[in-house]
Amino acid sequence: MEHTAVQRRMSRILHWIGDLASRSTATVVVVVSLLIFGVLLAIAGFPVSWEAAFSTVAGAVTLVMLFVVQHTQGRNYLVLQLKLDELIRSSPEANDILVRLEVADDSELNDIEQDQLAHHESLRDPVGFTTSNNGHEEP
Repeated sequence: MEHTAVQRRMSRILHWIGDLASRSTATVVVVVSLLIFGVLLAIAGFPVSWEAAFSTVAGAVTLVMLFVVQHTQGRNYLVLQLKLDELIRSSPEANDILVRLEVADDSELNDIEQDQLAHHESLRDPVGFTTSNNGHEEP
């Protein structure tokens, strides 16, 4: 699917907002702004119009940030999935079924999970291993 220039620009803007919002200085700016607004609100006698405006702005910012976070997490998930798929494909011993596991049925996921758990348990099984004098296991 080809992305248009507008979609690419919007994606870059959303990532820029997400990167900016994830910095610790963004938290400090928000806290200081809220404190200043609270003091100004108290000095002005808590006008209802100010409270309504603040609620409207806070709701709008929350909604925008919801979409920013969803977009950036979705893209990061896709990138991570592609990297993991490449690692799976590059290993001759890897199970190729795992490459497209995200579209599997729940029952198939449960079966594969049980197989993985059994495999990991078999690796932890001390049968055939002895402990040497230095405390490391040896076959």
